[in-house]
Amino acid sequence: MASIGKIARRTFLIGAAAIAGGVAVGYWYVSRPYDNPLEDDLAEGEATFNPFVKIAADNTVTVIAPRAEMGQGISTTLAAFVAEELGVSLEELTVEHGPTSFAYYNGTMMEESGPFPWFDDSLIATIARDAFSSVGKVLGLQATGGSASTRDGFDRMRQAGAAARHMLLAAAADRFGVPAGQLETVGRTVVHEASGKSATFGELAADAAKMSPPSSVKLKDKADWTLLGKPQKRVDMRAKVTGAPIFGVDVMLPEMLFGTVKMNPVFWQKPTSVDLSKAEAVKGVVKIVPLDTTYGHGFGVIAENTWAAFKAADLIEADWGSPDYPADGAAVDEALNAALATEGSRLRDEGDVDVAFADAPAERVVEAEYAVPFLAHICMEPMNATARFKDGKLEIWAPNQMPTLVEYLSGAAIGLESADVTAYTTSLGGGFGRREADTTIYAAIMAKEVEGRPVKVIWSREEDVRHDTYRPAAKGRFRARMNEDGMPVALDMRIAAPSVVASVMHRTFPSLSPAGPDGTITQGSHDQPYTIADYRVSGAKADLGVPVGFWRSVGNSFNGFFHEGFMDEIATKGGLDPVEMRRKLMAAHPAAVKVVDKVAEMAKWGEALPAGRAKGFAFTLSFGSWVGEIVQVAETDAGIRVEKVWIAADVGTAIDPGIIEAQLTSGAVFGLSAAMGQEITFANGMVEQSNFHDFDAMRIHQCPEFEVAILENYHRMGGAGEIGTPPAAPALANAIFALTGKRLRALPLSREVSFA
Repeated sequence: MASIGKIARRTFLIGAAAIAGGVAVGYWYVSRPYDNPLEDDLAEGEATFNPFVKIAADNTVTVIAPRAEMGQGISTTLAAFVAEELGVSLEELTVEHGPTSFAYYNGTMMEESGPFPWFDDSLIATIARDAFSSVGKVLGLQATGGSASTRDGFDRMRQAGAAARHMLLAAAADRFGVPAGQLETVGRTVVHEASGKSATFGELAADAAKMSPPSSVKLKDKADWTLLGKPQKRVDMRAKVTGAPIFGVDVMLPEMLFGTVKMNPVFWQKPTSVDLSKAEAVKGVVKIVPLDTTYGHGFGVIAENTWAAFKAADLIEADWGSPDYPADGAAVDEALNAALATEGSRLRDEGDVDVAFADAPAERVVEAEYAVPFLAHICMEPMNATARFKDGKLEIWAPNQMPTLVEYLSGAAIGLESADVTAYTTSLGGGFGRREADTTIYAAIMAKEVEGRPVKVIWSREEDVRHDTYRPAAKGRFRARMNEDGMPVALDMRIAAPSVVASVMHRTFPSLSPAGPDGTITQGSHDQPYTIADYRVSGAKADLGVPVGFWRSVGNSFNGFFHEGFMDEIATKGGLDPVEMRRKLMAAHPAAVKVVDKVAEMAKWGEALPAGRAKGFAFTLSFGSWVGEIVQVAETDAGIRVEKVWIAADVGTAIDPGIIEAQLTSGAVFGLSAAMGQEITFANGMVEQSNFHDFDAMRIHQCPEFEVAILENYHRMGGAGEIGTPPAAPALANAIFALTGKRLRALPLSREVSFA
C-alpha cells in the first residue's frame, strides 16, 4: 500500500488540476481500482468477490462495513446495501469492519469542499464536486465523517452485492447446465425451480469467485427494495447489550503494559525544565519517555498498570513555558475582533451590499454581534490506543475515524512506512470528529520504547478535556436592511474563527500549507437557501493558537446559531412572523419550504400557548439535508425548561428511517447541550475545565420530548449524522427570546439564564 505522505502532494496537484478542468492529468489515479484487501487474509474455504463481500464454504456471508461504528448505526446501513442486492436478510450476514485499506476510501466526504451550496446544480459545481471526490479516492482516505458514509456507500456497496449475486448465479448456471436467467436466490441458496436443483452460496463461493465480475450491474429500483427504506434491527445490538463488542479500552493482549500521557498544558511549548524523580519512583512504573510530535509535547508514562501510570503522571513536575497565543478570554475576543476588522474571504457576494446600505434609513437597519466559545468533544469512552512494535512492524488497536491516516502518521512517528503498520479499528465510544491520530502516535512512540510488549495508553478525562482539538471559538457581526414591508433586502455577515483546515493540516501534514479561504468558517451561513437581493457573507481566519478540529457539524454548529439567530432578529425588527418570513425567503427552494411547512404544522406554530410557554424556530441546510427545528420552552421555578422539540428533515432518500430519527434527536441533544452550558475557557493559555463537573452535557431529566418527520422531496441524498445539531441552539435561543424578551447572542446561554 502506498504511503499517504508520498501521495499527498500529488493528490493536491491532481485535485487542483481537476478543479481547473485538467481532469485528465490525474485520470489514471482517479479511475484505477484499488486491490481487494480481503485476498491477503482469507481463511481456509473463504472466497472473496470484491472488497466488501466474502463467503465461506460453511455458507457464512461476511460483509465489510469499513466505517467507524460509534453508535450511529452505520454498520447496519452499509450491510443493508449489500444484503438488498445480494438478496439475503441482515440476519443471514456477518458484519465486520475489515482491514485498513485505500480500497475503502471515502470520496463523498470531500465532495462538498468547494464554494458551492448544496442546491447549486450548475455544471461547474458538478465538476468541482467530482474533482473533490476524486481527491478522496486518490488519497485513499478511509475516513468516517462529514455525514458521508451512507451516501458514499449507496452505489458502491449495492453494486458489490449485486456483482456477487451475479457471479453466484453464473457459477450455479455452469453447475446446473441451465441459463442463469432461470435461477433465483432464496436466502443464501441458488435455486433452479424447474429441475429442483439448488446449491448454497457456500457451495458455490469458490467457483463463483473465479468468475469475471460483470462490467456493469442493474441495481434494484427503489420500488423493489425489501430492506432499504425501512427501519432495521441493528446488526450489533445483541453484541452491545451483552458486552461483546471490543472498544479500544477493552483490548487486552499478552504481556501488556499500560500507559498514559502528560502533555504540555500550554499548547506547542516544550517544557523548559523537568523533574521526573517522584514519578519514576512510583511502584510499577517502567519508563517515562518524551513525546515530541506535531500534536504537542509532553511525556508518556509506561507502567505495569494504569493506576501506577496515572499516579506517576500526576507527579511529573515541569515548567511548561508560556503561551505565545491569546492567553485568556479577553485576549481571544480581541483577536477575533481584529480578524473581524479585516476584509476576509467572500464565500457569498450577491448584488451590491455596500450600495444597498449606503442610503439605508436607520429605522430599517438591524445590527447585531454574536459569539460562541471553544468546545471540547468529551467522548464517553476515554481517549485510548494500544500499540505493539516488534520485529520492525507496528500494530495498533484504536477507536479511530481515519485508519489509513493513523497508519501513516503513527508509523512516521517512529520511522516506519505505512506498509509496516497495521491498524485495527475498534468500536468507538463516541467520536464526533475527535478521534484523530494523536492517541495512536503517542502509543506508537511508547511501544517502540518497550519493543516486543504491547502498551495500552489511556488518557485521563482531565488530559482529554485539556488537550482536545476544539470546536473553534467564533464571532460574527451582522447587519440587515429591510424594506417597507419588513422583509430583508440586504444582508451583510462577517464571521471570524480559526481555520479548522489549517489546524488539521498543521498536525497531519505540516509541510503543506492550505491555500485559499476556509469554507468551514462560514459554513452554515454562506450556503443557506435564502434569496435576498444583496447578500454578502465573509469569513476571516483568526489564528488563536489553540488546536481546533472537526466537531459535530463543524462550521454549521456555530453558523447555524449566528445565521438563524440573526434571521429571528430581522423578523422581530420587521414585525414579521419568523416562520412566514423564511417561507418567503426560501420560495425558490421547494424542498426547504416543505420542511418549514411540515415542522410548523407538527408544532402547531402560530397557535396561542399558555402563559409561561413559548416556541422558537430555526432552519439549517447542512451536509445535504434540509432541517427545521422548533423548540418549546417553559418558565418554571427552577429555571427554563426545554419541553419539546419538533424536527422535520428532508434527506432526499431515507435509507433507514429509524437510524435517521435517532441521529436527528441525538444531534439536537448534542447541540442543546452545548448551547445550554458548555464552554472551554483559558487562563494563562491553559484550559480551565477538566471534567464533566465543569463541562457537563444535558442530563436525562432535562431532555425534552421529540417529534420527528423525515421527508424525501429533494433529488439528492443528504447526510444524517450531524444535521440535527446546527438548528438546535438558535431554535432554543429564539424560544427564550419569545418567552422572556431577552435576546441572547452568545453561547452558552447559561451565562444569562438558568435551565431547569
